[in-house]
Amino acid sequence: MGGNSRFTGCTIILPVSICFIHKELKKMRIVAGEFRSRVISAVEGNNTRPTTDKIKEAIFSRIGPYFEGGSMLDLFGGSGNMSLEAISRGMEHALISDVSKSAISTIRKNVKVLGVENRVTIWKMDYRQVLEQASRSEQTFDLVYLDPPYKKQQILWILQYLDAHDMVKEQGDIVCESLKEDEFPEQVGALHKVKDVTYGITRITYYRKELTE
Repeated sequence: MGGNSRFTGCTIILPVSICFIHKELKKMRIVAGEFRSRVISAVEGNNTRPTTDKIKEAIFSRIGPYFEGGSMLDLFGGSGNMSLEAISRGMEHALISDVSKSAISTIRKNVKVLGVENRVTIWKMDYRQVLEQASRSEQTFDLVYLDPPYKKQQILWILQYLDAHDMVKEQGDIVCESLKEDEFPEQVGALHKVKDVTYGITRITYYRKELTE
């Protein structure tokens, strides 16, 4: 075939021109514990915000850094990054939920990579449905992690629900990741704010369930 056609940025193999686009998948790693340095996948696209290693280590240094069993609720699971870090550090079981099909697929993949299928329950449903179903089955948690999409903040409502339905065990921790502009009350029922810290555009707020006589 003749002609003077040009294909900018392509490798030309006469008589046909073919362009190959290689897409590198985002990866993360487990920071500490049983699965330290093991690589897991992030959710493709820009709809999730993986928690950075710096923030993740700061969170677990405050609430752990290691656990002797216990159960965790991760309402906006994304890749499952935080729950799998907790399991690596000794958490016995995690309930991870997300409404996104791609997120659920990534969670399942990461759970399989680490071989912890018997320590993780995965629910694909809206966070309200998760709370209702978990409450009906009288599930309680030692650790709750909340990292909703920045434009859909429902943290205060969730804190109120968790308190009203007694879903957090005594001395259980709740970690809320939000925009630094977001501020939350000092107390929500039996949930007491113990600290909040900002990292760039991110605020991490810590609550603990403390019963008063």
